[in-house]
Amino acid sequence: MDWKKELNRWKEEENIDGSLKEQLELLDEAELEDAFYKELEFGTGGMRGKLGPGTNRMNVYTVRKAAKGLAEYVKNKKGDSIVIAYDSRYLSETFAVETARVAGAEGVKAYVFSSLRPTPALSFAVRHLGADAGVVITASHNPPEYNGFKVYNEDGGQLPPAEAEKMITLVQKVENELEVDTEEAGTLEEKGLLSWVDTDVDEAYLEAVQGIRLSDDIDKDMSIIFTPLHGTAHPLVTDSLKRAGFTNVSLVEAQAEPDPEFSTVASPNPEETQAFTLAMEQGQKTGAELLIATDPDADRVGLAVPGEDGEYRVLNGNQTGALMLDYILSQNEELPDNKIMIKTIVTSEMGRAIASKYGARTLDTLTGFKFIGEKIREFEASGEATFAFGYEESYGYLVSSFVRDKDAVQASLMGAEMAAHWKKKGYTLLEALEELYKEHGYYIEGMDSLKLEGRAGTEKIARIVDSFRETELKKAGGLEVLATEDYQSSERIFADGTKETIDLPKSNVVKFILEEDSWFCLRPSGTEPKLKCYYGVKSRDRRRSEELLEALRTEVSEKWHAVN
Repeated sequence: MDWKKELNRWKEEENIDGSLKEQLELLDEAELEDAFYKELEFGTGGMRGKLGPGTNRMNVYTVRKAAKGLAEYVKNKKGDSIVIAYDSRYLSETFAVETARVAGAEGVKAYVFSSLRPTPALSFAVRHLGADAGVVITASHNPPEYNGFKVYNEDGGQLPPAEAEKMITLVQKVENELEVDTEEAGTLEEKGLLSWVDTDVDEAYLEAVQGIRLSDDIDKDMSIIFTPLHGTAHPLVTDSLKRAGFTNVSLVEAQAEPDPEFSTVASPNPEETQAFTLAMEQGQKTGAELLIATDPDADRVGLAVPGEDGEYRVLNGNQTGALMLDYILSQNEELPDNKIMIKTIVTSEMGRAIASKYGARTLDTLTGFKFIGEKIREFEASGEATFAFGYEESYGYLVSSFVRDKDAVQASLMGAEMAAHWKKKGYTLLEALEELYKEHGYYIEGMDSLKLEGRAGTEKIARIVDSFRETELKKAGGLEVLATEDYQSSERIFADGTKETIDLPKSNVVKFILEEDSWFCLRPSGTEPKLKCYYGVKSRDRRRSEELLEALRTEVSEKWHAVN
């Protein structure tokens, strides 16, 4: 792609948005190249990028191009409607309306939420309204300068690879994003091609959320503090907790209102302890027993509880997932013998041990909740298995499949019920987690990331992954390599040279299986300019596991930093 040619095409367009034209004049050559050297791509979370002018940026024109491709995708499937939701980020509402204007111009009806809503509410609405696709305008927990266009199929799940490829092909057929046809919103309303969605869908969703509850034999007076981190979760999470009978829930008021700058946090990401700072300060004053934080589009949730020293500890995604899985399987006696837990390949193996205890199968998928949603749909159709729980290490959980994506509203309620259950038994969540470690082993995980932006960064990430793929590792962190899993070639290669096929979609991911139930995995992020490396170790002793993890992280990190 000739970035200068693309830049000139934009500069020569007379009717281009004035603010975007002004921004173009302020960019230096390196910034201009990054803005125009490629088109925004679909990754694990759809199309996501920085706001601004250019083919590699989120703006009204790249959104219109994506919306045009989506409308064609829906029509090719003989469909006629989509649902659109949006979060609290800059231009989210504008992009939502632009998507509806393009869809309407193509004869596809759009149901648009009249105000911001969480991602799981969009997934639910697609199914509830019988629509053929859905879009949520969000960049999840990315920095304020990002936004995104996340697409869902008629099942309420993110587009899996085969469907995403069909849509990408249709998007790429749009020759000029600056010339995509639109229709005025008012005209579309008159034609019945635009309807505004409001509280009726909310009420149906909230009723479904109450259906996940497993026990009333809990301490509902437990003190809870909730923060939506300036995002979309406030009304639905607080309403869900209230309906479930939790009487002692407080809000972090400074973070309750939507704010595209996320002004009280360095990052609106509940994976990071700093996101809990205000909740922790409030909790210390009130003696709160559970802190809950959701990311801006409310598909991820983090939990924090006080330790023995009174200081709050944020549970990581693997720990929360293990606790939820154990609680659900121990309490839900209605689950049949063919129950299955679904996790990603970079999620802790502790879940497999817990599931096995309760007679549940474990299925691994590639990273990205769309793969979990896809498997739920397959099992629902075949009857081969019954979904019991799904989760990933990055704080995403799904309790019940009326939503087909990770759902922080469900997870917040289940987290509160789980904590209240253990409180009545005299345990904190940390103490309950320790009991799981004693029973199953000390599974400890870690993750390192390397941020490399722009074209040079993308190319270096590819070189690093390839260097690990092409090097025949014998040991890592002092542990023998038992097998290498190359998801790009779909091969599992054992130390003795034998091979077997990996029955998962192809992906630029390499995972090394080590002795002592340990492993590490390299994966380019699908939503950020980052290379991620995940680690997992296990032993019967906490200190031994910590030592194994440190040795593994140190050696692998040295190897990837040595790549030019």
